[in-house]
Amino acid sequence: MKRHNGAFLLVLVTASVLVTTSLVLAQTLAPPSGEGPTPSAERATPSKDAAAPVPPAATDAPAPNDPAALPVATVSPGATVKIEYTIKDDRGNVIDTNRGEAPLSYRHGQRQLVPGLENALNGMHVGDTKSIKVLPEDGYGPVLPEAQTEVPRGMIPADSLQVGAELIARSSAGERVVRVKEIRDSTVVLDLNHPLAGKTLYFDVRVVDIDNAQKP
Repeated sequence: MKRHNGAFLLVLVTASVLVTTSLVLAQTLAPPSGEGPTPSAERATPSKDAAAPVPPAATDAPAPNDPAALPVATVSPGATVKIEYTIKDDRGNVIDTNRGEAPLSYRHGQRQLVPGLENALNGMHVGDTKSIKVLPEDGYGPVLPEAQTEVPRGMIPADSLQVGAELIARSSAGERVVRVKEIRDSTVVLDLNHPLAGKTLYFDVRVVDIDNAQKP
Protein backbone atom coordinates (compact mmCIF):
# COMPACT_ATOMS: atom_id res chain seq x y z
CA MET A 1 0.00 0.00 0.00
CA LYS A 2 1.36 3.38 -1.01
CA ARG A 3 0.20 6.93 -0.32
CA HIS A 4 -0.29 9.10 -3.39
CA ASN A 5 -1.62 12.65 -3.01
CA GLY A 6 -3.33 11.64 0.25
CA ALA A 7 -5.15 8.63 -1.32
CA PHE A 8 -4.40 4.91 -0.78
CA LEU A 9 -3.32 2.85 -3.80
CA LEU A 10 -4.08 -0.83 -3.13
CA VAL A 11 -2.43 -3.51 -5.22
CA LEU A 12 -4.36 -6.77 -4.75
CA VAL A 13 -2.21 -9.73 -5.84
CA THR A 14 -3.48 -12.71 -3.86
CA ALA A 15 -6.18 -13.43 -1.33
CA SER A 16 -3.72 -13.09 1.58
CA VAL A 17 -2.54 -9.74 0.33
CA LEU A 18 -6.23 -8.68 0.07
CA VAL A 19 -6.84 -9.60 3.71
CA THR A 20 -3.70 -7.86 4.94
CA THR A 21 -4.49 -4.76 2.95
CA SER A 22 -8.05 -4.65 4.29
CA LEU A 23 -6.81 -4.82 7.84
CA VAL A 24 -4.24 -2.10 7.32
CA LEU A 25 -6.86 0.11 5.69
CA ALA A 26 -9.29 -0.44 8.55
CA GLN A 27 -6.64 0.37 11.16
CA THR A 28 -5.61 3.49 9.27
CA LEU A 29 -9.15 4.90 9.09
CA ALA A 30 -10.14 3.99 12.66
CA PRO A 31 -9.75 6.83 15.21
CA PRO A 32 -7.18 6.39 17.97
CA SER A 33 -8.47 4.87 21.21
CA GLY A 34 -10.18 7.39 23.47
CA GLU A 35 -10.53 10.08 20.81
CA GLY A 36 -13.64 11.27 19.06
CA PRO A 37 -14.47 10.74 15.44
CA THR A 38 -12.31 12.28 12.79
CA PRO A 39 -13.31 15.60 11.32
CA SER A 40 -14.23 13.86 8.10
CA ALA A 41 -16.59 11.55 9.98
CA GLU A 42 -18.22 14.54 11.65
CA ARG A 43 -18.88 16.13 8.29
CA ALA A 44 -20.23 12.90 6.85
CA THR A 45 -22.80 12.48 9.67
CA PRO A 46 -24.59 15.78 10.31
CA SER A 47 -26.25 16.30 13.67
CA LYS A 48 -29.99 15.76 13.94
CA ASP A 49 -30.25 19.24 15.43
CA ALA A 50 -28.57 20.93 12.45
CA ALA A 51 -30.78 23.51 10.80
CA ALA A 52 -32.19 22.63 7.38
CA PRO A 53 -30.88 24.73 4.47
CA VAL A 54 -33.00 27.82 3.90
CA PRO A 55 -34.42 28.05 0.35
CA PRO A 56 -33.82 31.31 -1.51
CA ALA A 57 -36.50 33.92 -0.97
CA ALA A 58 -39.13 34.14 -3.68
CA THR A 59 -39.26 37.34 -5.70
CA ASP A 60 -42.30 39.13 -7.03
CA ALA A 61 -40.65 39.93 -10.36
CA PRO A 62 -42.59 38.33 -13.27
CA ALA A 63 -40.86 35.84 -15.53
CA PRO A 64 -39.69 37.20 -18.92
CA ASN A 65 -42.48 35.33 -20.76
CA ASP A 66 -45.14 36.13 -18.18
CA PRO A 67 -47.98 38.21 -19.78
CA ALA A 68 -47.72 40.53 -16.77
CA ALA A 69 -44.21 41.48 -17.91
CA LEU A 70 -45.37 42.54 -21.37
CA PRO A 71 -46.24 46.20 -22.07
CA VAL A 72 -49.95 47.03 -22.15
CA ALA A 73 -51.20 48.30 -25.50
CA THR A 74 -52.40 51.90 -25.21
CA VAL A 75 -54.25 54.22 -27.57
CA SER A 76 -51.45 56.58 -28.60
CA PRO A 77 -50.29 58.43 -31.74
CA GLY A 78 -49.48 56.03 -34.56
CA ALA A 79 -51.47 53.11 -33.14
CA THR A 80 -54.08 51.35 -35.26
CA VAL A 81 -57.22 51.23 -33.12
CA LYS A 82 -60.51 49.41 -33.52
CA ILE A 83 -63.57 50.71 -31.71
CA GLU A 84 -67.23 49.90 -31.24
CA TYR A 85 -69.40 53.01 -30.99
CA THR A 86 -72.89 54.42 -30.71
CA ILE A 87 -73.66 58.09 -31.47
CA LYS A 88 -76.68 59.83 -29.94
CA ASP A 89 -78.05 63.37 -30.18
CA ASP A 90 -78.97 65.55 -27.22
CA ARG A 91 -82.42 63.91 -27.09
CA GLY A 92 -80.96 60.42 -26.76
CA ASN A 93 -81.87 59.37 -30.29
CA VAL A 94 -79.41 56.96 -31.89
CA ILE A 95 -77.83 58.57 -34.93
CA ASP A 96 -75.41 55.80 -35.82
CA THR A 97 -73.92 52.62 -34.32
CA ASN A 98 -71.71 49.72 -35.39
CA ARG A 99 -72.59 47.39 -32.53
CA GLY A 100 -73.01 43.86 -33.82
CA GLU A 101 -70.96 44.75 -36.89
CA ALA A 102 -67.25 45.00 -37.71
CA PRO A 103 -65.46 47.56 -35.50
CA LEU A 104 -64.30 50.86 -36.92
CA SER A 105 -60.55 50.85 -37.59
CA TYR A 106 -58.57 54.08 -37.67
CA ARG A 107 -55.01 55.40 -37.19
CA HIS A 108 -54.78 57.41 -33.98
CA GLY A 109 -53.36 60.90 -34.35
CA GLN A 110 -54.05 61.14 -38.09
CA ARG A 111 -57.25 63.23 -37.73
CA GLN A 112 -59.41 60.43 -39.06
CA LEU A 113 -61.92 61.09 -36.26
CA VAL A 114 -63.42 64.36 -35.05
CA PRO A 115 -61.03 66.02 -32.53
CA GLY A 116 -63.31 65.73 -29.50
CA LEU A 117 -63.63 61.96 -29.92
CA GLU A 118 -60.01 61.26 -30.81
CA ASN A 119 -58.64 63.27 -27.88
CA ALA A 120 -60.91 61.46 -25.42
CA LEU A 121 -59.70 58.04 -26.63
CA ASN A 122 -56.06 58.86 -25.94
CA GLY A 123 -54.58 56.60 -23.24
CA MET A 124 -57.37 53.99 -23.27
CA HIS A 125 -56.70 50.24 -23.31
CA VAL A 126 -58.36 47.23 -24.92
CA GLY A 127 -61.72 46.57 -23.25
CA ASP A 128 -62.05 50.10 -21.86
CA THR A 129 -65.37 51.89 -22.34
CA LYS A 130 -66.14 55.58 -22.17
CA SER A 131 -69.06 57.98 -22.68
CA ILE A 132 -67.88 61.10 -24.49
CA LYS A 133 -69.69 64.39 -25.06
CA VAL A 134 -68.52 66.24 -28.16
CA LEU A 135 -69.54 69.87 -28.73
CA PRO A 136 -69.97 71.21 -32.30
CA GLU A 137 -66.63 73.04 -32.23
CA ASP A 138 -64.88 69.74 -31.42
CA GLY A 139 -67.08 67.75 -33.77
CA TYR A 140 -68.39 68.62 -37.21
CA GLY A 141 -68.31 72.37 -36.68
CA PRO A 142 -71.09 74.96 -36.65
CA VAL A 143 -73.65 75.34 -39.41
CA LEU A 144 -72.33 77.83 -41.99
CA PRO A 145 -75.14 79.61 -43.89
CA GLU A 146 -72.82 80.31 -46.81
CA ALA A 147 -71.91 76.64 -47.21
CA GLN A 148 -74.30 75.95 -50.09
CA THR A 149 -74.24 75.73 -53.84
CA GLU A 150 -76.77 75.82 -56.66
CA VAL A 151 -76.68 73.21 -59.46
CA PRO A 152 -78.84 72.52 -62.53
CA ARG A 153 -81.89 70.46 -61.67
CA GLY A 154 -80.94 67.88 -64.28
CA MET A 155 -77.84 66.91 -62.28
CA ILE A 156 -79.96 65.54 -59.44
CA PRO A 157 -81.47 62.03 -59.76
CA ALA A 158 -85.27 62.15 -60.03
CA ASP A 159 -85.76 60.05 -56.88
CA SER A 160 -83.68 62.58 -54.88
CA LEU A 161 -85.67 65.66 -55.87
CA GLN A 162 -87.02 66.28 -52.38
CA VAL A 163 -85.87 68.53 -49.56
CA GLY A 164 -83.65 66.71 -47.06
CA ALA A 165 -82.49 64.02 -49.50
CA GLU A 166 -78.81 63.18 -49.02
CA LEU A 167 -76.40 62.76 -51.91
CA ILE A 168 -72.72 61.89 -52.26
CA ALA A 169 -70.78 64.67 -53.98
CA ARG A 170 -67.43 63.74 -55.53
CA SER A 171 -64.61 66.17 -56.27
CA SER A 172 -60.82 66.28 -56.45
CA ALA A 173 -60.83 66.71 -52.64
CA GLY A 174 -62.73 63.45 -52.15
CA GLU A 175 -66.33 62.61 -51.25
CA ARG A 176 -68.75 64.40 -48.96
CA VAL A 177 -72.41 64.15 -48.02
CA VAL A 178 -74.63 67.01 -49.21
CA ARG A 179 -78.36 67.56 -48.71
CA VAL A 180 -81.05 69.00 -50.87
CA LYS A 181 -81.98 72.31 -49.24
CA GLU A 182 -84.31 73.87 -51.82
CA ILE A 183 -85.82 72.88 -55.18
CA ARG A 184 -86.39 75.62 -57.75
CA ASP A 185 -87.78 75.61 -61.26
CA SER A 186 -84.51 74.85 -63.03
CA THR A 187 -81.99 74.50 -60.20
CA VAL A 188 -81.49 72.77 -56.86
CA VAL A 189 -79.80 74.36 -53.83
CA LEU A 190 -77.50 71.96 -51.98
CA ASP A 191 -76.47 72.35 -48.35
CA LEU A 192 -72.73 71.58 -48.05
CA ASN A 193 -72.65 71.50 -44.25
CA HIS A 194 -72.02 68.11 -42.70
CA PRO A 195 -75.32 66.49 -41.62
CA LEU A 196 -74.07 66.54 -38.00
CA ALA A 197 -72.81 70.13 -38.11
CA GLY A 198 -74.08 72.27 -35.24
CA LYS A 199 -75.04 69.23 -33.13
CA THR A 200 -73.77 68.18 -29.71
CA LEU A 201 -73.00 64.48 -29.98
CA TYR A 202 -72.79 61.75 -27.35
CA PHE A 203 -70.50 58.80 -28.07
CA ASP A 204 -70.52 55.49 -26.21
CA VAL A 205 -67.24 53.83 -27.18
CA ARG A 206 -65.50 50.53 -26.41
CA VAL A 207 -61.90 49.85 -27.49
CA VAL A 208 -61.82 46.48 -29.26
CA ASP A 209 -58.19 46.23 -30.37
CA ILE A 210 -54.94 48.24 -30.40
CA ASP A 211 -51.91 47.65 -32.59
CA ASN A 212 -49.05 49.87 -31.40
CA ALA A 213 -46.69 48.72 -34.15
CA GLN A 214 -45.50 51.75 -36.10
CA LYS A 215 -46.41 51.41 -39.77
CA PRO A 216 -45.40 53.69 -42.63
